[in-house]
Amino acid sequence: MSEAKSSVSGVTYTKAGEGYFEKRQLKRSARFWGLWGLGVAAVISGDFSGWNFGIGSAGWGGLLIASLVIVVMYFGMLFSIGEMSAALPHTGGAYSFARSAMGPWGGFVTGLAETIEYVFTTGVIVLFSAGYLNQIIATLAGFDLAKAGYLWVWWVVLYAVFIALNAAGASISFRFAVIVSILSIGILVLFGILAFANGAVDFSKLWDIAPDETVAGSSQFLPFGWWGILFALPFAMWFFLGIEELPLAAEEAHDPSKDIPRAGIWGLITLIVTGAIVLFLNPAVTGSKALGAAGEPLLDGFRAFLPADLAAVLSLFALIGLLASLQGIMFAYGRNMYSLSRAGYYPKFLSLTGKRQTPWVALLVGAVIGFVVLLAVDLITKANPDIGAVSNAIVLNIAVWGAVISYLLQMVSYVILKVKLPNAARPYVSPVGIGGAVVAGVIALLTFVGQLINPGYTSAIIAIAVVYVIGLVIFALVGRKRLVLSPEEEYALSGGQHGDPQSEGYDAMETEIFGNKQR
Repeated sequence: MSEAKSSVSGVTYTKAGEGYFEKRQLKRSARFWGLWGLGVAAVISGDFSGWNFGIGSAGWGGLLIASLVIVVMYFGMLFSIGEMSAALPHTGGAYSFARSAMGPWGGFVTGLAETIEYVFTTGVIVLFSAGYLNQIIATLAGFDLAKAGYLWVWWVVLYAVFIALNAAGASISFRFAVIVSILSIGILVLFGILAFANGAVDFSKLWDIAPDETVAGSSQFLPFGWWGILFALPFAMWFFLGIEELPLAAEEAHDPSKDIPRAGIWGLITLIVTGAIVLFLNPAVTGSKALGAAGEPLLDGFRAFLPADLAAVLSLFALIGLLASLQGIMFAYGRNMYSLSRAGYYPKFLSLTGKRQTPWVALLVGAVIGFVVLLAVDLITKANPDIGAVSNAIVLNIAVWGAVISYLLQMVSYVILKVKLPNAARPYVSPVGIGGAVVAGVIALLTFVGQLINPGYTSAIIAIAVVYVIGLVIFALVGRKRLVLSPEEEYALSGGQHGDPQSEGYDAMETEIFGNKQR
């Protein structure tokens, strides 16, 4: 017989059929520390590279103010998504929240933003990791792939190793995340101790960027004026970008309603401490001016007070921080793509999990997309040497652009859900409520505007626009006609009545929607 279908909310649902969800199984493997480790691991590479471009945009003082603003945003956001993830314990995360609040189109737009965020963030981390790795090997062994024009070999190696790690099993991923998070924190603390022990810390170096006299309001503290703060917001986000991924682990956490909100807040506090170490000490060692466009700022910091070989050895350990985030963010894009695919928004084969119950297909496809993006950026940079200094920052800004769209839409979703589903079960409630979500959303919007008006990142804006146009056209023509009643869709359609899929079953509403129709 023909396939059972039902049209609801402007989209068409197709009956999943026998064995559909059995081929898309995840396994509960994480408790509080595993989730804490995942959150910290996903982000901590931001302490090793990327954040320093904010100094080039705003000076040290401007980046400091931008970072404080971003901390406020992340607290408001994590409290809000903690409440939503406890109420909607599904792998969908941001897509799930927006789907319940704003319908299928809102869910798709938000989910796509998160896909862009995590796939491009993975690419940025691969880029930075390859740079660190290449510099370390060049120093220790005289073997420089970048000079030979084969830096992409490191990209392939990094992607391959971490696809294998993430596909090996969720329990392995969580254990790895805890270990590398602790090691990364240790490296940052060691940097601070050695910097002071060697007498290398000179806080007057924080102000070594001369004020731009052509800019109104410029000063020693704000060498590029107040507008520089707006431009620095995306780079300040790099201290924390990715911590919001924890709801994506909801179906792999033993107690998501309790542990995800708690791990998110404690992870954020951990990252504030580690971010402060590099923000205050790294430029105090090298000088702010020297860090504004540096690809390996922590490596430069070690070099400033240690012999080159010893600095390279210590930076090899520092590479652990970048690799920690590579594992954590890969986990995120794998689960994001898995959930959107399981529901039919993306091609359904992307959600297949295999024997180890990990979304290995989504991991592989996301890596291929990221690799192609890096190759494209490399070719563009070689063809236009003048943009070489900002090419890394452009890729970073594409990731941040996807993130702020996702953040803004999640905060809108929070407010809508508080009004739309006031009686839905909420095992955890945000202490800052709607007000906190609104503040976080406004800051995300300011960051969005900061990118929009910055002429240096027009390429990032165009790239995001192109991806969205293609994605929306495909969804309008194909995707919206082939959705499946995944847990995220059932929660939305039931008005919050169907909550935990692993206790209620993955096809709780199929009879309700399709009746007794058979395939």
